[in-house]
Amino acid sequence: MEINKQTVIIYVVDDEFSIRDSLTLLIESVGYKVKSYDSALTFLDKFDPEQPGCLILDMRMPYMNGLELQEELADRCSEIPIIFISGDADVPISSKAFRSGAVDFIEKPFDNELLLKRINEETEKLLRTWPEAQERKQILKLYTKLTEREREVFMLIIHNHSTKEAAKKLKISNRTVDTHRAHVMEKMQADSLNTLIIMAMIGGML
Repeated sequence: MEINKQTVIIYVVDDEFSIRDSLTLLIESVGYKVKSYDSALTFLDKFDPEQPGCLILDMRMPYMNGLELQEELADRCSEIPIIFISGDADVPISSKAFRSGAVDFIEKPFDNELLLKRINEETEKLLRTWPEAQERKQILKLYTKLTEREREVFMLIIHNHSTKEAAKKLKISNRTVDTHRAHVMEKMQADSLNTLIIMAMIGGML
């Protein structure tokens, strides 16, 4: 999927209609598509992790607050950049948000130019990193299809262990190693050992 500024969605999650409305108008005025939600639960129900985007997130909301939504997105392995907005500059809370990966924490009433600057910065970063992130995600998806034994063989062969060495380490026959190796290559959709090693590097396994 090729992405550009027009394909990036800026999500606004805030329980106050006036904030959602003003932010939507502001962000759309500089060419972005905006989707706004009145609660974290509504956002989660509609959120598509395959869609590149940036999240403008209110910290204090009923039912599920901003930190709880951030944690839920992390559990879902979403890497969407999050810019928190809050009417309460609580240092412990903002520190926790940053430790959990938030890219900024802006106090209400916020400076429009500052917010747009941060959105532009995160969007530019997203445009640079999205293709590699999607490739990494696809590799990890293929990796999950391997059995436990196939993963063991996978790790040995990407570390340049021969069939004989892998068989000795795993206490199985050379032929069995070769069978697992063939399954690994097929499931990972790799046409050579070099391709498999490159995939392991991109996927963070090497």
